[in-house]
Amino acid sequence: MADVMGSARRTEDIALDLLKFVAAQANVGSKAAASTTGFGLPTAAKSDDQVNHLLELYAKCRNAVEAPVTK
Repeated sequence: MADVMGSARRTEDIALDLLKFVAAQANVGSKAAASTTGFGLPTAAKSDDQVNHLLELYAKCRNAVEAPVTK
């Protein structure tokens, strides 16, 4: 049984891959939005807010990966 569990991907790893995919598609945590020309208000969220958002998104990804499959 330990061999089977060792070779299978853990749900945490799958959730992390899902987080990376969703964050890349939604431009979450990207630094490109932080660059401005000096005019107007910056639209980028504070780094603490981005970290909190990423942690919440990771929790949602884990819930999605660990959810039981119903038929």
